[in-house]
Amino acid sequence: AELRAIIGPNGAGKSTFMDIVTGKTRPDSGTVTFGEKSVSLLRMTEAQIARAGVGRKFQRPTVFEDQTVHENLTLALKAARSPLAVLGWRKSAKDEDRIQVLAAQVGLGDSLQRKAGILSHGQKQWLEIAMLLAQEPKLLLVDEPAAGMTLAEREKTTELLVDIAKTRAVVVVEHDMDFVRRLDCKVTVLHEGTVLAEGSLDHVTKNQAVIDVYLGRG
Repeated sequence: AELRAIIGPNGAGKSTFMDIVTGKTRPDSGTVTFGEKSVSLLRMTEAQIARAGVGRKFQRPTVFEDQTVHENLTLALKAARSPLAVLGWRKSAKDEDRIQVLAAQVGLGDSLQRKAGILSHGQKQWLEIAMLLAQEPKLLLVDEPAAGMTLAEREKTTELLVDIAKTRAVVVVEHDMDFVRRLDCKVTVLHEGTVLAEGSLDHVTKNQAVIDVYLGRG
């Protein structure tokens, strides 16, 4: 379990990194391995990578707006099954308990019967995170979670990501340095597709190469 933030100027390769890990984009060369057994992700489809335990949260929330929070989480639990298991799937008492736990974990325990479309932007983000957690990912990739959130929502999101990272690896790509500072985790700086620096936010922001890149001199 680890929480890691990835930062870098526009064009640094942050989104491409996520695309490659999730199988959306194939690299021209190199290797991509995952998990304790170092399984190669390059031989797997996007669906296979997701089932292997890699979840991705995009910047814009993708929830079913006409469905309730409860229905969204039910669909996510169903999707977490193998294709064959989905065919005869019936929600069990255990599944219902899981829905309650997931909703409570992301602060939506009192909103299960609300339509997703009337949730705030931050609440939609939390619902999507809960939908990903329903699939029990070993690695959760989160793209710019702070974008468009109120201060209170950002603080709640920080707490949520720190909590999730206690039981699985969480990688956050973020432009907002205040948000990254709140995460209080190891930071990786990307530049033109390579790792430029790693360490605490204070450490990397004092690195001259990082300063040059952010000021456009790199």
